[in-house]
Amino acid sequence: MMLTHGRFISYEYDRMVVLFSMLDGNREIPCAVSTSAMDELDGVVRARAGQREGQFMRLRERIEACAADKYRATEFEGTPPGIVLRSIDFRKLR
Repeated sequence: MMLTHGRFISYEYDRMVVLFSMLDGNREIPCAVSTSAMDELDGVVRARAGQREGQFMRLRERIEACAADKYRATEFEGTPPGIVLRSIDFRKLR
């Protein structure tokens, strides 16, 4: 099944990730993207905490495309199982 937009959940400073979700039909898939991956995609040294949601929204299409690729490849991590994106995941797309 094709993943669709979910929601922005939060920026977790302690873990340095942005949490978001995607939908597989009615099933919500938990996802996270590292802030270092977002900074690399955005071409910035380090965005401020208050800029993370806006940064995610600007990069959302690329982030969600990468998450969908990992979902199709069944590359889940954690409990509950979800998609975690790091800088290396985006390098594969280049």
